[in-house]
Amino acid sequence: MIRLLIADDEDLIRGALAALLALEDDLEVVAEAATTTDAVRLARERRPDIAVLDLEMPPADGLRAAQAIRAELPTRIVLVTRHARPGVLRRALAAGVSGFVPKTTPATRLAEIIRDVAAGRRYVDPDIAASALSEDDCPLSERELEVLRASRTGASINEIAAQVHLAPGTVRNYLSAAMAKLGAGSRHAAAHRAWEEGWI
Repeated sequence: MIRLLIADDEDLIRGALAALLALEDDLEVVAEAATTTDAVRLARERRPDIAVLDLEMPPADGLRAAQAIRAELPTRIVLVTRHARPGVLRRALAAGVSGFVPKTTPATRLAEIIRDVAAGRRYVDPDIAASALSEDDCPLSERELEVLRASRTGASINEIAAQVHLAPGTVRNYLSAAMAKLGAGSRHAAAHRAWEEGWI
């Protein structure tokens, strides 16, 4: 029996997915979560074989939850996403995610992918993989990405500075450089563009 954790902040989707997967003879849903915080906590408590995580889930995101779970447990991760941004695929694979599928995947196909992942194989949706191969490289430095990631929460310059352990003036410089490289008129626009590309 393959033990599953299902995490999605949309109750209807999470419930439907859990119910459909539970119909499979060899799959058992042992936990459901609506937030990344609960997903990590329940993974620790229930120790599922596979965690099926929605990528766009508060308060962090499914990729951050995947990293936290993989750091502590042998649980394999399948990320499910509505917006399959190629940059996210790269980060997911680097974090040890075993499956990457769009939300348009039928439940029966997802069950097959879960079995493959449980057997030690990886699965990446072919369309996502193709777009990842043609994606432009990220022009931003790690520090620029870090301050843009922090600015996505709507934090002030001083709050970002405290979060990333830099002086406020240094944060402004990194944000200005990122805005210039991306041709963005504001730090929020730059952060959104970086998020859309899957760089943060």
